[in-house]
Amino acid sequence: MRGIDLFSGGGCGSAGARHGGLTMVAAADAWDIATRTYQANFEEAKVVNARLTDRSGPELFGDLGEIDMLIASPECTHHSIARGNRPVDEESRRSGWYVMNFIKELDPRWIVLENVTPMRHWPGFDDLIDRLKKTYKIRIEPLDAADYGTPQNRRRLFIMGDKLGMPSMVKPILRTERDASSILDRAGTYAAEPVYNGKRAASTIARVERGIAELGRKKDFLIVYYGSDRAGGWQRLDRPLRTLTTLDRFGLVQWIDGEPTLRMLQVPELKRAMGLTHLKDHRGEGVKFELDHGTRRDKIKVLGNGVCAPVMRAVVGSLLGGGSGDLLEEDLRDRPRRSAGSRQMKTRVN
Repeated sequence: MRGIDLFSGGGCGSAGARHGGLTMVAAADAWDIATRTYQANFEEAKVVNARLTDRSGPELFGDLGEIDMLIASPECTHHSIARGNRPVDEESRRSGWYVMNFIKELDPRWIVLENVTPMRHWPGFDDLIDRLKKTYKIRIEPLDAADYGTPQNRRRLFIMGDKLGMPSMVKPILRTERDASSILDRAGTYAAEPVYNGKRAASTIARVERGIAELGRKKDFLIVYYGSDRAGGWQRLDRPLRTLTTLDRFGLVQWIDGEPTLRMLQVPELKRAMGLTHLKDHRGEGVKFELDHGTRRDKIKVLGNGVCAPVMRAVVGSLLGGGSGDLLEEDLRDRPRRSAGSRQMKTRVN
């Protein structure tokens, strides 16, 4: 099964799609660091660094051959409170429409659009869904990454379409190791400094002291910057990580020799929070997701802009008929190899 990813970012969602059974053959994103990251992880894909518009189409990639599934994560900032006080950019909010030329010309059997849940309140949302319904049976579901084995609460809207039948509900995966403590490196790999070192901002000290007041001494926890949910600027470790954003927002308060210390969470830990560990392709072979391009800040932005891999794995697996993403080995083995122009598989998976 062959897929493309539009507004692909660095490929976090594509990593999950590959785990669910897709071979990613093309991707496009406007940020060069993201496309370089994507290319490093999908060496055989045609990856284009370009800003999509309503005039963009598959000619961007050249001859792709047959595409079974189109995945897209249109720009979400201007649907979300994450934009802060910036004025709404209506062109950004319209980016969901930019997939239509690709859908019309490539004619994939399946589509998956992902965005923040407030997209539903965008005035153009119903018109977009009505257009898609002319070709696809559409299911719209808000999914939380924590329900799919990811150690992060990340609620996103998924629009799933199948030309031949209504997509099934995406079943949650019940796992025990999905709390914030499961992503931490506790081996002392990353240096921490005392909280009371005379260098901390008063607001940081206040977050730490609210956590200590609630949990008591000698209990580790996280402080959370840039929060607006009245949670006091901290969270426990026995719950999923709060939503990872494009900013460096999580600090670990850890007790060492009876005193609280603080360090920021590091990129390998945040990769775990996005479910980008222990990935396998549809043949069961291990696949590493590398973040080798850009600064530390860039890498955090790549992750914060991404789709949690286990969620996309579950979505793709559900569409392809494998429940939560575990495609049957026999089904994969029996699928014939085909030329790019063949439509042999279009009706095989019902």
